[in-house]
Amino acid sequence: MQGVGFRPFVFRLAHAHGLTGWVRNTPAGVFLEVQGEAPEVDAFVAGLREEAPPLAVITALESLEIPPVAEQGFVILESGGGATNVQIAPDCDVCPDCLRELFDPADRRYRYPFINCTNCGPRYTIITGYPYDRPLTTMSGFPLCPDCRAEYEDPADRRFHAQPVACPVCGPRLFLRDRAGREPEGDPLETSMRLLREGKILAVKGIGGYHLAVDACNQGAVRELRRRKKRDEKPFAVMSPSLDEVARYALFDRTEQRLLEGPERPIVLLRKREGNPIAPQVAPANGYFGVMLPYTPLHHLLLRDNFTALVMTSGNLSDEPIVYQDAEAGEVLSEIADFFLVHNRGIHVRTDDSVIRVFQGNPLFLRRSRGYVPRAVRLPAPQRSVLAVGAELKGTVCLTRDDRAFLSQHIGDLKNDAVLRSLEEAADHLERIMDIRPELVAHDLHPDYLSTVYAQGIDGVPKIAVQHHHAHLASCMAEHGLEGEVIGVIFDGTGLGTDGTVWGGEFLLGGYRSFRRLGRFMAVPLPGGDAAVREPYRMALSHLHSAHGEGVFDLGLPFMAQVPEGERKLFLAMLVRRINSPLTSSCGRLFDAVAALIGLRSRVSYEGQAAIELEALAESGDTKEVYPFESGEAGGTIEVDFRPMFRRLVGEVRDGRPPAAMARAFHNTVAAAVGRVCETLRAGSGLDRVVLSGGVFQNRLLSEGVFDLLSGMNFKVFIHRLVPPNDGGLALGQAIIAGRTEGA
Repeated sequence: MQGVGFRPFVFRLAHAHGLTGWVRNTPAGVFLEVQGEAPEVDAFVAGLREEAPPLAVITALESLEIPPVAEQGFVILESGGGATNVQIAPDCDVCPDCLRELFDPADRRYRYPFINCTNCGPRYTIITGYPYDRPLTTMSGFPLCPDCRAEYEDPADRRFHAQPVACPVCGPRLFLRDRAGREPEGDPLETSMRLLREGKILAVKGIGGYHLAVDACNQGAVRELRRRKKRDEKPFAVMSPSLDEVARYALFDRTEQRLLEGPERPIVLLRKREGNPIAPQVAPANGYFGVMLPYTPLHHLLLRDNFTALVMTSGNLSDEPIVYQDAEAGEVLSEIADFFLVHNRGIHVRTDDSVIRVFQGNPLFLRRSRGYVPRAVRLPAPQRSVLAVGAELKGTVCLTRDDRAFLSQHIGDLKNDAVLRSLEEAADHLERIMDIRPELVAHDLHPDYLSTVYAQGIDGVPKIAVQHHHAHLASCMAEHGLEGEVIGVIFDGTGLGTDGTVWGGEFLLGGYRSFRRLGRFMAVPLPGGDAAVREPYRMALSHLHSAHGEGVFDLGLPFMAQVPEGERKLFLAMLVRRINSPLTSSCGRLFDAVAALIGLRSRVSYEGQAAIELEALAESGDTKEVYPFESGEAGGTIEVDFRPMFRRLVGEVRDGRPPAAMARAFHNTVAAAVGRVCETLRAGSGLDRVVLSGGVFQNRLLSEGVFDLLSGMNFKVFIHRLVPPNDGGLALGQAIIAGRTEGA
């Protein structure tokens, strides 16, 4: 992997053991030759693995003996030669050495916001091509001063060939500007701190784009940010200077601490602490905060000894990708930010923050992006090079080469041209820096997704349409290196099925080459199509109509006030005649229905809100009860019928049962249904491996319930670890399915 300081590490290790030889970086990997006494050579080889730099990952180490040659010393040769197999390091947090220098008044980089070395700093977001050398980065316009040049050329220095290396004399600078482009008097950093303390909103340029920042403890400032950004309730991420400050408002365990402090610096979902000082508007109706620690020198300088936490939310408008170009920031964010804290180091490719929650002591990605991209996922076997373009929500692309898959950063929901352009940029950037020319293009089965339209427009390459839930199954299989066939429990919001209906509560049996849909949740109408996603009460009425018939409005439940008396006949006609009401088996919409029915959420302001709040409510419920449900064969598949559950819920809502208990019993019921169907499928197929995938399995409570139940039934259960279970991991599944397709 280029840009991790491996060659200077090898140089120093060889000198420490008195060896001669050379090391060279090539597109195929690192090649080196050493010569010396056998014990020292053995110790050198052991040191390659045990003492490697923080960012280096050795995926394979091959060696062979060659005849001795006459040579003196150990040298680093110029890069080049070999078959292409290049990998680029992700962007990285500030290392301890640089952080110490940053706050050392005697150091020449004291309080310099762009300090870095071979062990830290920007990588992926500044690279314009390969090999990874300074002329092919956005640092090419900053010639090195004599002091930086000396460090850059000294193999014994930790800044040897650190491509972003710079100092106040020769490197990028920080600027503070108001909306009109004027620069206030005074130091940009000190003035920015004062403005944040005064409640101002700042657009802050980082590694992969702009954040919008306010003091997270200032209720008025957070409320104003919501108003200007037109973001009613979706949680904001926060950044704190240290774990001590995080502990003031959130709870975390050892795994969460390790993730927070790791070099990737993701946003980690942490449970809120009672009586915390964070403004309630940061994460309303949510039991968790999304928390990260500083990952750039500028962040450290802004936060240390100044704030408990800053809101650090993506700098963008709703439904658009994160802003990363300065001119665009001035236009797009001028109605939101009061001031702009910017710098003149270019960002070549936008990259948003990664988001993780902990599940059973291990990380579970909700968004895989900065810090992890473009780190490869190993495939079970080599295959043709494929470009997979994902679906519509949580867009990513994936490129494969041999037995490696490279997923792009999070791009966003492909609902407009701005996000589509970002997807095209991400695909082009990956192809260029990885030097991969895809032989196949994979896309979702849905013909109207913008990603599908983009894929169909790529000339000269065969196209393969992949069913949405099959891709989810293959994605989880691929990251675990599974072959053969498995049972797939695939729960999400929507995905076009092979029968033309909207799937989302699926039990599949298959592998990479094919699948069969052997089970599903009973389909009900999706009244109003996409309107039902925004208004969960529609799904509650649909499920209740299925359970109670045309007398549904006679039930008189509180949430039904969402439909005026004069419109109820029209609504019933939609359900009966299925006018603009396609059938769906969606598990995500099932969660929406229950959230609306028990009075939690009839309308949402962001995708998945009802399910997120239902999970948070269920966590405070204390019951092991399972509601009644039925299962049986229908049309050659096992159908799960939740109508008995809805009839029970109607009675409990009328009787005033606490919503938390109903929410918890509902989660228990879905888990029980999974166990029953999987047992039936095992009896018929003999398969005992189950993969869990789809956006619903972001729900920790449901995932743990299903995992524990199936494990107790002696199933081998596989959940996502390397890519998100949601559509952010879908491209990986598309890529391996296309790569295994015969005759394509």
